[in-house]
Amino acid sequence: MQDKLFIDGKWEKPRKGGTIDVINPATEEVICKAGAGTSNDVDHAVKAARIAFDSGPWPKLTGAERARYLRAIAGKIDERRHALARLEVTNNGKPLPEAVWDIDDAAGCFNYYAGLAEELDNNAEEPIAVADTRFSSKAVREPLGVVGAITPWNYPLLMVAWKVAPALAAGCTIVLKPSELTPLTALELGRIAEEIDLPPGVLNIVTGTGPDAGEPLTEHPLVDKLAFTGSVPTGRKVMMAGAQDIKNISLELGGKSPFVVFADSDIEKAVEWIMFGIFWNQGQVCSATSRVLIEEPIYDAVLKRLTEEAAKIKIGNGLDEGTLLGPIVSKGQYEKILGAIERARQDGVTVAAGGGRPAGFNSGYFIEPTVLTDMTTDSFVWREEIFGPVVCVKPFNDEEEAIRLANDSRFGLAAAVMSEDRARCERVARALRAGIVWINCSQPTFIEAPWGGYKQSGIGRELGRWGLANYLEVKQITSFDADEPWGWYIKG
Repeated sequence: MQDKLFIDGKWEKPRKGGTIDVINPATEEVICKAGAGTSNDVDHAVKAARIAFDSGPWPKLTGAERARYLRAIAGKIDERRHALARLEVTNNGKPLPEAVWDIDDAAGCFNYYAGLAEELDNNAEEPIAVADTRFSSKAVREPLGVVGAITPWNYPLLMVAWKVAPALAAGCTIVLKPSELTPLTALELGRIAEEIDLPPGVLNIVTGTGPDAGEPLTEHPLVDKLAFTGSVPTGRKVMMAGAQDIKNISLELGGKSPFVVFADSDIEKAVEWIMFGIFWNQGQVCSATSRVLIEEPIYDAVLKRLTEEAAKIKIGNGLDEGTLLGPIVSKGQYEKILGAIERARQDGVTVAAGGGRPAGFNSGYFIEPTVLTDMTTDSFVWREEIFGPVVCVKPFNDEEEAIRLANDSRFGLAAAVMSEDRARCERVARALRAGIVWINCSQPTFIEAPWGGYKQSGIGRELGRWGLANYLEVKQITSFDADEPWGWYIKG
């Protein structure tokens, strides 16, 4: 069924019958073929979502009624957690423990937004005190409409959950276009929707490439809201397409996040969090702290320990026990990362660790954990998102310089600071121009907290109550309650 699309509660072949090879990045073998949806399929899916929103029961249900569906989805994900995690590994390449964590978080996301859906029943309306007592006014939160969601390949099911769960909780209907590289767990979500009898047209899933399926979705006039996670260049295209109809847009884009380590930090803790911030998920994380700034007195010691520990990371198939670094998701991404490392070498950057394909791997898109030093602040690897297991390390002299170097980027998704001085951490956290700042850690992500960036790292926030607000419109309803006539034109 992987070669079918889920539209209006039914599975159907793409109108043009095309398919896309889905590759296991650990072996470079074809797992299966997914349906290659095109503009005709997108049109069908959007119209189904439009009818489901305009004429169907979904937006008219109470929050508690919608919550029951969301909890049912969470329950089905939890029931299949091991099978879904193994499918994620086979399709994406990440180590199995990471995939299990992702699947658990996806189920948790649906449960969390079920709770917020229930709360909507009590706070969908907010009375407003107005100056003229002859009037009463209230603000009403209503579902936004039909959502077009485009999700990336780095956290396939989890990124789907981040968009689908709050959209459904709000009462929206949705057309989902998952990455063509990793569509398999998104299709499993369609099967779950079918099993729990989600009303037809509420969730539609169209697999396909960006040009053939993603672009028609962003341009469709019946879509009210676009939610996209991915690269800045693609996000720019989504924004331009949405501007034609003045669509509501939220974007979660790239990053080149800094990690500032002060000299009073514990070196072992610093090395652990630096590694977690860049080698988790093979460095294919939009918020990865890929620019590490280390205060001069401990720079050499931290760098020495970092290169030693990076060399110890077990590389392998994500299904093999003990693997901590799996393959890169695709051949194209693999070649892009190696190209960036080669460019760094040509620019005179020092490759302190890694830098190529690990020995003993004749197949699969594997790259060693890589540590780069001695780059200028205008070098390609320091300024551009590589999206792989590659970290750039640079010394700094004082707090002022650290903040200046950290903020000198067109990105602003995340940042981290480490110090034993809590007051300094709080001060630096406030000074960092990023939507997410971690203190004495890197990458922890919680469903309850807002997620999104400054500058070219995006627009809007996902997760928490902010994520639900992405899919709600606010309407003012004002009533004239006085018995006397208005009397502006007609005089008594």
